[in-house]
Parts: sequence; C-alpha cells; structure tokens
Amino acid sequence: MQVQLHQLRYFVAVAEVRHFTQAADLVGITQPSLSKQIHALEADLGAPLFERVRGNIALTAAGEVLLPLAKRILADVDTATREVQELVGLRRGRVRLGATPSLATSLAPQVLRRFRDAHPTVDLRVEEGGSQDLVRDLLRGDLDLALIIMPSAGTDPGLRADPILRESLVVASVDPLPAASEDGEVRITDLRELPLVMFREGYDLRDATLQACREAGFEPTLSVDGGEMDAVLSFVEAGLGVALVPGIAVARRAGIRVTRLARPGVRRTIAVARRRDVVPTHAGRELRRILLEYVHDATVGNELPPGVEPLP
Repeated sequence: MQVQLHQLRYFVAVAEVRHFTQAADLVGITQPSLSKQIHALEADLGAPLFERVRGNIALTAAGEVLLPLAKRILADVDTATREVQELVGLRRGRVRLGATPSLATSLAPQVLRRFRDAHPTVDLRVEEGGSQDLVRDLLRGDLDLALIIMPSAGTDPGLRADPILRESLVVASVDPLPAASEDGEVRITDLRELPLVMFREGYDLRDATLQACREAGFEPTLSVDGGEMDAVLSFVEAGLGVALVPGIAVARRAGIRVTRLARPGVRRTIAVARRRDVVPTHAGRELRRILLEYVHDATVGNELPPGVEPLP
C-alpha cells in the first residue's frame, strides 16, 4: 500500500465540501482526475471512503476514521515544509558568533545591526572571549563563526580562518608618556621603565605584549597581572599603569590617552574563522557575507576604527 499525500489532500477536500466537482476546483484538478485518485486511495486502503445517500456525498465508517488522521498528517507535513522553508529563507534559524572583546565592542555591533535589519527573526547569540577560547569553542561546535586574532604560528588545521583586517596596538595611559617623540610615538623599548597592566593567562594580548617586550630585549614590569579588556582599561584609567591594546578598544574611552608605537610597532591580523569540516548553515553564510560587506563599505567610506586597515 502506497498512500500518496496528494490523495489525502483530495480526500479531505471532498470530505469537507461533500461534492466531487467543487473539491476538484478547490484543489486545482479536473473532476475525473480527482475521482480516479480517490478510487486509487480506496483500492490501496481496501475500503470505500464515500457513499451517496439520497444524492449527497457522505463518509463511510472507514472515511470517518481516516478523516482526522489525514488532517493530522497533512498538518504535520505543512508544518515541516513551512519550518524548512523558513530556515532556508532565513525567516528563522540561529547563528552563534564569537568575538574578541575589542571586536565585540567595535566591529561586531555594526555587523550584527546589519544582519538583524535584514533577518529580524534569526536567533543571534554572541560569545566574547580571547582568541584561544574562541578557537576552542569553534572546534567543539559551540560557535558557527568567530572573529579571532591569527596566531603567529598559524591556526589549528581544523579551522578555516580568512584574514580580513590588520590592527595596530597602541599604548593606553592616563598621562602623557615622557619618552614620546615629537611625532607622538614611543618605541617598545620605552616601556622598559613603565609599569604595565597585563592581561590574564590565555589572552592573546598577553602573548603579544610579552613577545614584543622580549623581542626588544627586556621583561616588562607588571603593576597588575590578570584581567580582561574592560578590567585592564579600568586599571589604566585608575593610573595603575599602561597597557598595549588595540586602538579600536580605546576609541570611546575618553579618560584614556592613546600613544602610537613607532615602526614596526605591533600589528595583529583579524580573521573570520569556522570549522573546516562543518558545512556552514545558511544563517552562518549570510552573517559572514554581511561581515565582509560591512568591512568593504567601511573601507570605502573611511569608517574603519583608528589603527585598522583592510586586507586584500
């Protein structure tokens, strides 16, 4: 027995209007075709579904049993079809984005605003953390996309990371730095005598700062050791020391002075990453597209944050 969905639709139409010709018009086929399909359904089920009583169409006992079941089946199919179409059409769905703290407060809000305007019913979830934490979450399947800092040793082979921007680190302080040149720049070696506020273990900015200082031939003096972006900037604002931070992280901190690093400075590459072995969801692909579109538009409009430049 192979009952077809269209046969059930035809059966329900006849049962509701109690007229073969009207039911055929309702479902958009000819009356002979509808009658043929009803007969085929009765043959498959082994029982008549309709009978004529004084010229009217009535349901048989088998038809009475089948009607609520057929309506339920058709309703379930319609629901499943609608939900799949909504997912494909980005009327529903979910996308999980990770971002480093500086990018979560600068780049991500603008991108997510564009995505929300275009797809208001998609569930957006954002996780803020250091690049190492975000890479771990990507590999575990807890994130769809992440804005990470490319490590100098390269990313995990399980990830696909596409570089999109390059950012420069600056020195954040409360007071002017005495070693600053006429151009308003300092060298890494000028930080030798200054107390540094340091990020926590596992934070990519901690590794970048320590590497830059060690390549310049010294170990930095730490005034406070451990903290995330907001905490580190608050410690700087409190006058506890200086910190190497992305320029975009202090763009809106009125109480912090920014001093550029002299060339070659310390620069980092921002990438959008995902798991290599997982096919992106439609929502994930759309978020990535909007991200790249925003970077392009911000570049053309000269609206990228200070110290950030696009990569080809």
